[in-house]
Amino acid sequence: MEVRRWRDYNWPLLGCVAVLLIIGLLALHSATLTAVTVNGAPLRTIFPRQIVYIIVGLVLMLGATLLDYRLLSSISRPIYMVVVVLLAVVLFVGRVSEGAQSWIALGERTFQPSEAGKLALMLALGAYWSRHEGQTDRWLVQIGSLLILLPPMLLVLLQPDLGSAIVYAMIWLVMAWGAGMRWSQLLVLTILSLPLGLVAWEQVLDEYQHVRLLTFYYLITDMSKVDPDAGYNVIQALSAISSGGWVGTGLTRGLFSQGNYVPVQHTDFIFAVVGEELGFVGGGVLIIFEALLLWQALTIADQSSNLFGRQMALGVFAMIFAHVLINIGMNMSLLPVTGLPLPFVSAGGSFMITVLVGVGVLQSIALRRKRLAF
Repeated sequence: MEVRRWRDYNWPLLGCVAVLLIIGLLALHSATLTAVTVNGAPLRTIFPRQIVYIIVGLVLMLGATLLDYRLLSSISRPIYMVVVVLLAVVLFVGRVSEGAQSWIALGERTFQPSEAGKLALMLALGAYWSRHEGQTDRWLVQIGSLLILLPPMLLVLLQPDLGSAIVYAMIWLVMAWGAGMRWSQLLVLTILSLPLGLVAWEQVLDEYQHVRLLTFYYLITDMSKVDPDAGYNVIQALSAISSGGWVGTGLTRGLFSQGNYVPVQHTDFIFAVVGEELGFVGGGVLIIFEALLLWQALTIADQSSNLFGRQMALGVFAMIFAHVLINIGMNMSLLPVTGLPLPFVSAGGSFMITVLVGVGVLQSIALRRKRLAF
């Protein structure tokens, strides 16, 4: 008989989530206080909607915690297939925003299948590698995992959503390494992927994505070649962060944040708001709690009682790590702009619910890491 022991519940993980959600709500309130859309419509409605998304996400997080994660292995295939179909459908009926056709309209709201696809990919890969336990370092098994990755990743690239495609690849890479990928296999796959990168540059990526990547290259090599319009987002974000100093200008008092100088500051560039209004200290606290959360995910993976749980925990880790690294990196001009939200902080329903469900899965693994017999 298996008994859930609530003393095994990972309270530090929950604490990290709570702190990050509070920081996110404070930053989002400030970021939307005076912000307007391109058409001049105010963005004040984003904040109350975000509270609703968080409540829904927390309820689903609790549900995922109570659910035995091992049951998900048996339904991973249909979940994966449904999400792949949705990713294909969105290419025909999806709503276009920020240059990508990634959203399906549900009445007045929208749903982004690529976010659900991250969880579906983890499930499919976790179940696949658990079925091949003891043989996960074989080439045929690794190639099979790539065949699971490619359909959703290519469909996301066609939207085109380069950021989410990178997250998919990161999820696969971390899970493959955790399953037993050898260095030689990683080297061979890296070499083979180089021509595919060239094909993607020529045939898949849109012109605006070429501009983003070239702008990043010039920002780190020769600022004189940066197109002021193309580099505007990053330049304004850097200016906002640098103006914050050690302790920031104070919430709702940032010149750049309240003056709407930083584009999409409620999503992609919300870290610039934190940096300006809460300063180095506030930005540092945010990064520390994101890092602590990631550490807890790795701890849960290490303590899992089976390979499926370990792989799922590594998948959640990879998803959150990729978003944190890329979002903060692009805000600080350390990485190209790819339009990924900051976990637990940026506005957005689909991703907020996805990461909270991911935390619920982590807690389910933590609760069931031991068996007690009576």
